[in-house]
Amino acid sequence: MMDSANIPVVILCGGKGTRLREETEYKPKPMVEIGGRPILWHIMKVYAQYGFKRFILCLGYQGNVIKDYFLNYEAMTNDFTIRLGVQQGIHFENDHTEQDFSVTLVETGLNTMTGGRIKRIEPYIDTDTFMVTYGDGLADVDISATIDFHRSHNHIATLVAVQPPSRYGILELSKDSEVTSFREKVQRDWINGGFFVFERAIFDYLTPDCVLEQEPLEQLAMNKQLHAYCHNGFWLGMDTFREYELLNTLWDSGTAPWATWQKT
Repeated sequence: MMDSANIPVVILCGGKGTRLREETEYKPKPMVEIGGRPILWHIMKVYAQYGFKRFILCLGYQGNVIKDYFLNYEAMTNDFTIRLGVQQGIHFENDHTEQDFSVTLVETGLNTMTGGRIKRIEPYIDTDTFMVTYGDGLADVDISATIDFHRSHNHIATLVAVQPPSRYGILELSKDSEVTSFREKVQRDWINGGFFVFERAIFDYLTPDCVLEQEPLEQLAMNKQLHAYCHNGFWLGMDTFREYELLNTLWDSGTAPWATWQKT
């Protein structure tokens, strides 16, 4: 039987988030806040809800900000009493729900591509199966179901496929350019939703300077080693300020679909 606690979750945290410059000029994209908490925290909570609490963070741009966040996490999330002087000490007065998280922070290079970042954390993967996701996307995906699906096909890789709606309304036009109908938020084709389950053999497809979404995944597909778990629920990547505002609106309204830990 699989022990969820032992399966690592690798989170890619090294990107610069240039399209979200309003928030990322002085901090990495995973530290942009949704409801007063970094989106990275929300992603970790999604996995933790299903028992996956062992995290490996691939750092890059402004990685020191993420290090500082976790080094100071206890003090910033607890009431505490501190004794000053030579025999100084600190006592935390209350617990938080991240008490049993394990977080490994790895410098993977400032300009390293996604596949190269994963290649660099290979020494920290001590299980046959591990998971990977980006540090800027949220979904209400059933993580345990993706693991079960991955194990059912017995191949190297599984990605979560999603169908995000179009940002724009679709016009149906007649031959003489008359608008015959208008459809909003039409579902588009399946795309890579950025939640992966891999076997260790994935490292054979990776090089220090590769882009995960290009040659490695393309080669896996050619070798019939890549499967897609289709997710029909909520998914949103935080690529723009508009999406940042939408995620905050959902959180502030108490209707954030990804916050499944609040519904148990």
